[in-house]
Amino acid sequence: MAETERRGMSLQMKMLVGFLVGLVFGLIVHSTQANAPWVAWVTSNVTGPIGRIFLNLLFMLVIPLIFSALVVGIAEMGDVRSLKRVGLKTLGYTVLLSSIAVLLALAAANILQPGAGVERGRAEALIAQGGERASQIVATAREQQGIIDTLVAIIPSNVVDAAADNNILAVMFFALVFGIGLLLVNTPAANRLQDAIQGILDVTMRLIGIVIRMAPIAIFCFMFGLAATFGWELLVRLAAYVGVVLLVLGVHMFVSYPLALKFLGGKSPLQFFRDVQEAMVVAFSTASSNATLPTSLRVAEEKLKLPPRVSRFVLTIGATANQNGTAIFEGITVLFLAQFFGIHLDLWAQVTVLLICILAGIGTAGVPAGSLPVIAIILASVGVPAEGIGLILGVDRLLDMCRTTLNVTGDLAIATIVSRDEEDAVAAPAATGDAAAAEAHPS
Repeated sequence: MAETERRGMSLQMKMLVGFLVGLVFGLIVHSTQANAPWVAWVTSNVTGPIGRIFLNLLFMLVIPLIFSALVVGIAEMGDVRSLKRVGLKTLGYTVLLSSIAVLLALAAANILQPGAGVERGRAEALIAQGGERASQIVATAREQQGIIDTLVAIIPSNVVDAAADNNILAVMFFALVFGIGLLLVNTPAANRLQDAIQGILDVTMRLIGIVIRMAPIAIFCFMFGLAATFGWELLVRLAAYVGVVLLVLGVHMFVSYPLALKFLGGKSPLQFFRDVQEAMVVAFSTASSNATLPTSLRVAEEKLKLPPRVSRFVLTIGATANQNGTAIFEGITVLFLAQFFGIHLDLWAQVTVLLICILAGIGTAGVPAGSLPVIAIILASVGVPAEGIGLILGVDRLLDMCRTTLNVTGDLAIATIVSRDEEDAVAAPAATGDAAAAEAHPS
């Protein structure tokens, strides 16, 4: 396989070519044939369905992947103390990086004031265009449960129903409990069961490897449809908002992560970004942390050389729980819409936004546009008209792709940091044991 990739074009390069070709062709079509009937037909009946088929194939395998990867990762910890240590470190680093992300977002939105620069007439026209979709998002947000009910719902009464409803958090909780049970039981039957679940993981990863070969074609279809439909027009109209979001995403990606990797993970940031670029390309093209999870797992083991027991646990949890890019997007969007509607958010209101964004980043669905209902909830909680979300729907796809790239990169960064901590934790007792042995048997 490695020999074949050296002789031919790598999958990563093919995905990049698909992205660029789709973008260029889409912009050409938008510039020359924007209102032609055939453009709408092609995007609705050819490129759109191909992209959805690719995502559906990945999502079809996400549930068995999450279950098997998390169970095997926990079972391979060896003891409950290792699981506790890895789990607490993952949670700590997740909260730390998410807090930094939201603080950057709120600071940039307050300093740069992107909502104050939007032309009122055009913005109101954009809200009207996205009115129907915005109403659906707001209705979905209103149907969502309160905080207590949401926490209770994480514990599924029927894991099959949870999987059928694509309730990823509930499936993860079941896998977590099941993995702990497997860790505590050391019998021949339990060992055979662990081998069987390992087999499920192996088969799922192999199938996903086959599906991912469609990625260059799917990426071409995604970018062609996006560029042919919108072109650069929406970016120009909402340039200030898009610019602030991309600025903060970039600062967090290329300042916060490298500092964390250098000082907490002992890893060269340049080497890290070289190793994870394939996962970043898949994340950008699919706009889904869950769909990128199999690529992240493979990159962690093959490129970053992380111990599977740590990377499987951290990355599987992180695909849903570590969403720095989503937290940044939510914070800036709330302040942007507040500025647009002329609503002043005092310090306490912004602290509320900060806390909700950090917590929401842990539970936001790792699927395209999964954060929009959460934003509607935050808007309503601070007195900003939730229907204003229609203003940003046109550019959400591009920003979704960018924030998902940050989310996935953050997952891999935390996995790298936790892996280093685990190596130190394992090495310390070994060194102590060696020293004790030397004292007991002096030369």
